[in-house]
Amino acid sequence: MPEPGSRKYDTRRARLREDAEQSGVSGQDANAAAHEELQEGEGWRSRGPRAERGRGPEGERPESTG
Repeated sequence: MPEPGSRKYDTRRARLREDAEQSGVSGQDANAAAHEELQEGEGWRSRGPRAERGRGPEGERPESTG
């Protein structure tokens, strides 16, 4: 699933915002509503760091006890 900040996530958020604006919601409220709707979906949350470097210093990682 797309993560916040990705192109797919931004595209989906823009579509939701446009739909809300067309139904009479103000621009700022539409942006907040679109963001909240995407955050509620389980599949749209970040999965964490993708690389070893993103997990922190090697000696401080939970699985490296040695």
